[in-house]
Amino acid sequence: MPPRFYFSLRSPYSWLAYRDLMEHHAELASRLEWRPFFEPDEQSAKALAEAGGGFSYVAMSREKHLYILQDVRRLTRERGLEITWPVDRDPCWEVPHLAYLAADDQGCGARFVELAHRARWEEGRDICDRTVMGELAEELGLAPGRLARAADDPRLRARGVAALLAMDRDGVFGVPFFVHRREKFWGVDRLAAFVAAVDATPRPDAAPGPQAPEPAATAGERGGDNGHAGGCG
Repeated sequence: MPPRFYFSLRSPYSWLAYRDLMEHHAELASRLEWRPFFEPDEQSAKALAEAGGGFSYVAMSREKHLYILQDVRRLTRERGLEITWPVDRDPCWEVPHLAYLAADDQGCGARFVELAHRARWEEGRDICDRTVMGELAEELGLAPGRLARAADDPRLRARGVAALLAMDRDGVFGVPFFVHRREKFWGVDRLAAFVAAVDATPRPDAAPGPQAPEPAATAGERGGDNGHAGGCG
């Protein structure tokens, strides 16, 4: 399988990892398999459970929330960025993440992620608002209704559940999360290690060389961490 980048449009850390990836490793970004990570609503959670998957979630503590505000402010200043914190009111994360799948079908997935990040973290807009999705679609030159109503499309809903199952199989418990073979890297500060691991691996078209055997998979390995920040870590 190709190296994988699990991203969430909800997480400021995922936004920062995206920016670092595109600014410093654009060629690698084009070779990654991008997979959305989002908290399922009741409908998606039910379908996920019926498919044998799971998603662990606990509410973030006040202390952790305050730490994240401080930490993200520090990280954005290091990068010369300004952040506008959005306010999430009864969010449905299928709205932007299934809209990503719809945009990706039209060859606009990477550009959609760029615009959605900009809308949320630089402009403080509500990306769970279907009107905002329609506006991003227009900016992409796509039909507004397709993205605005992506969460109502049964086929996109099914693909969203498939994305959640893939996340569960890869043992993803937070974002940004990178996977290369059996190696996993969690957090924006692990991007460099992920890049180094991928760069050290011969490309499929390269001459084969000696390789150390990969460790065996842990039996019954599943995703989920009851202490994670629900997509913000």
